[in-house]
Amino acid sequence: MRKLSLILTAAVLCLAACSSTPGTSSSPSNSAPGAEPTLSGDLTVFAAASLTNVFTDIGNQFQTDNPGVTVHFQFDASSTLASQINEGADADVFASADQANMTKITDTGKASNPTVFATNNLVLAVPSDNPAKVTSINDLANPDVKTVVCAPEVPCGTIAGNVLSAAGVTVTPVSQEQNVSAVATKLSMGEADAGFVYSTDVAASGGKLISISLPSSVLSTTKTPYPIVAVGSGSVLADAFVAYVLGDKGQAALAQAGFGSPA
Repeated sequence: MRKLSLILTAAVLCLAACSSTPGTSSSPSNSAPGAEPTLSGDLTVFAAASLTNVFTDIGNQFQTDNPGVTVHFQFDASSTLASQINEGADADVFASADQANMTKITDTGKASNPTVFATNNLVLAVPSDNPAKVTSINDLANPDVKTVVCAPEVPCGTIAGNVLSAAGVTVTPVSQEQNVSAVATKLSMGEADAGFVYSTDVAASGGKLISISLPSSVLSTTKTPYPIVAVGSGSVLADAFVAYVLGDKGQAALAQAGFGSPA
């Protein structure tokens, strides 16, 4: 009887082992060959202020497609963000509104091989009711017209300076803001009569801002490329976000927001 009991026990154990379904383990070693790796973790993206709305949307899409990922954004002037990165700020990705500030971090070895993902154009904007009756860039020379611009070190300020110089117009601004969002806000709230923002800021204003045509002679100075890069040695998550911005979903969101194509 003891020998029969041992035989039956062995048979039961054998049947249990043979009936298990292969490949159901959650161990990574048993994952299907060629399967997409699961992204997870926190990602910190430093991005130009003019990217606030569209990058927030892209970040939400990226999180939806990768439920294990949380994206944190820091939006400000590209010059401010570049300085913070060079001073050791914890950024995984940097998206700049110009090449010059991107060069500041690549020159220090904080990043390498940035890629242009979009373009934008600086425009002369006024509140929708145009209280100062601005019709051309020449009107900004009138001291009664309250003009607001970005500070010279900020990309939108640098481009505005180039535009005014090309137009031969001298302006004494009522304020110099640290990012383009601040300029757009002052205009939207009626605190200034005119200012230089990006075309995407006018599009995002919900009708609060309108743009004034610039002379063709200055249009070549208004365009700016937007490069993006993974900071430091990069990471799988940072590289994935950069690829997402450059991919179909990211490019569709940028186009809908009014940004030009990288080309």
